[in-house]
Amino acid sequence: VVKMAILTKEEIMEIIPHRDPFLLIDRVTDLQPGVHVQAQKDLTEEDFWFAGHFPGRPVQPGVLTIEMLAQAGAVCVLTLPQYRGKLAFFGGIDKARFKRQVVPGETLGLSVHMLKLRTRMGVGKAVATVGGEIAVTAQILFAIGD
Repeated sequence: VVKMAILTKEEIMEIIPHRDPFLLIDRVTDLQPGVHVQAQKDLTEEDFWFAGHFPGRPVQPGVLTIEMLAQAGAVCVLTLPQYRGKLAFFGGIDKARFKRQVVPGETLGLSVHMLKLRTRMGVGKAVATVGGEIAVTAQILFAIGD
């Protein structure tokens, strides 16, 4: 189910530095800066990774789903006034689990809830879903820098 955007792709690009072909979220549908974010990515056969992963049987790479979750988490943190203009970098990925295949034509729901947020680092609980069904879960550790 595609939800109404509260942040469009253009507005997301004002917050995080990612650009096509590596801006991997289409819209933010819910946001409490520094607390929680929900975003979405519509997957299509035209997405560059499907041609090679796997020819004839396209499957969303799990590592790109983790990146999508990280980008959503970056929006959550970098919308706080004290972090505007900063960057969020991966510090680690813990407890990652891949529970279902994701394929073109599906919309990924990307949810990140901040468990810890300190001056220069944080931890988020990340969950990707398709139609309410869990596809990926992980804890994402990140560092905030210039």
